[in-house]
Amino acid sequence: MQRIAESELIINNRGAIYHLDLRPEELATTVITVGDPFRVKEVSKHFDSVEIKREHREFVSHTGMIGTKRISVVSTGIGTDNIDIVLNELDALVNIDFETRLIRDQLTTLNIIRLGTSGSLQADIPVDSFVSSTHGLGLDNLLNYYRLEHNAEDNSLLQSFITHTQLHGGVCHPYISGASPALLKHFVEGFHQGITVTCPGFYGPQGRILRLGVRSPQLIERLTGFSFGQHRITNFEMETSGIYGLGKLLNHHCLSISAIVANRVQQQFSKDGNALVENMIAHCLGIISNLP
Repeated sequence: MQRIAESELIINNRGAIYHLDLRPEELATTVITVGDPFRVKEVSKHFDSVEIKREHREFVSHTGMIGTKRISVVSTGIGTDNIDIVLNELDALVNIDFETRLIRDQLTTLNIIRLGTSGSLQADIPVDSFVSSTHGLGLDNLLNYYRLEHNAEDNSLLQSFITHTQLHGGVCHPYISGASPALLKHFVEGFHQGITVTCPGFYGPQGRILRLGVRSPQLIERLTGFSFGQHRITNFEMETSGIYGLGKLLNHHCLSISAIVANRVQQQFSKDGNALVENMIAHCLGIISNLP
């Protein structure tokens, strides 16, 4: 087994991984990710106790307890470029020996649950509701840098998606990965479910027009109108596909939960997004704290 060089795995002078500034013992095996660094404390305020608080750049981490359940909440910032950092460093914390710089013989599987915000792409998924993502469909290209293998059904879905949306190679090379069934089954009642599309930006990549024209002006309509068997696209945001794709490759259980702050079909926006997010956090923590 080859030792991982200092240039590839950066460990700081307190023995913590570079971007997250966490040591292995400071991370729980149940991890909640949030985009907004300020949302970390909105999650950890529900903990019975907080043992660790670390902060470096946009990456804020708190680890604590709810009852007998140890949980870490980590901010990712926006976008799958940040997800690439966070997922790889979370995995390194549990599966690489920082002393020897060797991959451990016994690998650890994390439960990683994203609590984020999103825009609905269906008229029947209203503002202020919740979506649990069955799949993450990436328009961001991150997983095209890794060896993500698609099965026959995924390939057929992607080909149908490309044909329907006309998002060809000149724009992106879509990929898809599924949620962990072991986690998804706990987030059914009170949640809409479907495919979440992950975009590499908030404006043009999500069909918003301010001063710049976009290459795919019918993007919203084409995403809304896409179906494949019983699958349809429910919402889009900027992280889920990266979490699902890297989670699959690294053998972690991943799930993305979204609070719907906007409905792009109805052109509506939540009147109290903060209350919506607080409701999502409280509701999901009740489920997460009781996971096996």
